[in-house]
Amino acid sequence: MSECLFCKIARKEIPSALVYEDEQLLVFKDIFPQAPVHLLIIPKAHCGGLSDQTPEIAAATARIPQLAAKLAADHGLQDSGWRLVSNCGPDAGQVVFHLHFHLLGGRPLGGKVCL
Repeated sequence: MSECLFCKIARKEIPSALVYEDEQLLVFKDIFPQAPVHLLIIPKAHCGGLSDQTPEIAAATARIPQLAAKLAADHGLQDSGWRLVSNCGPDAGQVVFHLHFHLLGGRPLGGKVCL
């Protein structure tokens, strides 16, 4: 999708604070962080959300929990804990309709699940 914000970030048309990149996935810092560590993990290929995954996107997103664990460790969160969440659809709070996961940590997050 040419007008998708995260697609533009993946194509480097919009700058981001890049944390990690490989052929399929991109990780960058959220511009409105909800915790001291707030990273966004996206597939580079456009996908509207968890319900819209193709087999190729699903193969890429299957790697996200392991990548998130490595990123959490890299950011010093392995002992204190961290959260990985993806909102799917407007009622869940999804604002950018490109599949993405929030990696949050660095402070007590409590029982609140939404961002």
